Amino acid sequence: MQASANLNVMIQAARKAGRSLMKDFREVENLQVSRKGPGDFVSRADTRAEEIVREALTFARPNYGWLGEESGETPGKDPTRRWIVDPLDGTSNFLHGLPHWAISIGLEYKREVISGIIYDPLRDELFFAEKGTGAWMNQTRLRVSGRTRMEDCLFATGAPTSKNNPANHAIRDLAALMPVSGGVRRLGAAALDLAYVAAGRVDGFWQRDLKIWDMAAGIVIVQEAGGFVEAMDPAQTPMEEGKVLAAPPQIFPPLANLLREAKD
Repeated sequence: MQASANLNVMIQAARKAGRSLMKDFREVENLQVSRKGPGDFVSRADTRAEEIVREALTFARPNYGWLGEESGETPGKDPTRRWIVDPLDGTSNFLHGLPHWAISIGLEYKREVISGIIYDPLRDELFFAEKGTGAWMNQTRLRVSGRTRMEDCLFATGAPTSKNNPANHAIRDLAALMPVSGGVRRLGAAALDLAYVAAGRVDGFWQRDLKIWDMAAGIVIVQEAGGFVEAMDPAQTPMEEGKVLAAPPQIFPPLANLLREAKD
C-alpha cells in the first residue's frame, strides 16, 4: 500500500515513541509511577511517549489540533483536523511487565476519524488504515473474521477496575454472552482489541467505558477491514457515547442485539 504523507508522519512518530517505551519496559521496575485515581496509573513512560509523538506530529503539521490522554486538548489553527493520541494503551499491563500494550494515533477530519495506526512495539506489529484504502498489518491486508456462528466466536472486552466503575454492566454482559459464545477475553488494551478484530484474531469487541483516544484509531481500522462499528446506542457515535461495539458484518447483529438487551 502507498501510504499518504499524513500516515507516514503518524507511523514515524509511533515508531519513535515505541523505541522509548521499549527502553522503559525493560526497566519497568524502576519507573516513576503516580496514580490519577483508583486503578488509573500514569508513569513517566506515558508522558515521555506522548511528548515524542506530539513533537513529531506538531513539527510536521503545526496547524492541526491535538487531543492526548496525558496532555489534554489544544485547538489548532485548522479547526477541521485533530490528532487523537493514546501514547500507551494498556498502561497497567505495561507497569506489571505484561507484554501487551500499544501506541494509538488517530487523525480526525471534520469530526470523523479518517486515518489510524495502532503500533505494538514488542511484536513490531503496525496496524493502520486510511478511509477508502483498506486496513493493513505491516505488509498484510486485513480482513475481519469470516466465522458465522456465535458459538464459534472468541470475543474481547474491557472491565471496570475500581469501585468508581460499577461492575454491574460488565457482569450482565458476560452473563448474556458467555453461554452462547466460544469465549471472552479481557486483554487490557482496547486499541489492540480493536486491531485484533480487524485482523480476525477475535470475532468482536465491546466496552462501555472508553475515552476517545482509546478507540479513535481502532474504529477506522476495523471499518476498513470490513467490520461494523457502532455505539451501544445506535443513535449516537462511539466517540460521543464512550461505548463501542465492533464485529464482522455477519456477527454484529446477534452480538449487538444481545448486548443492547443487557443494557444499562
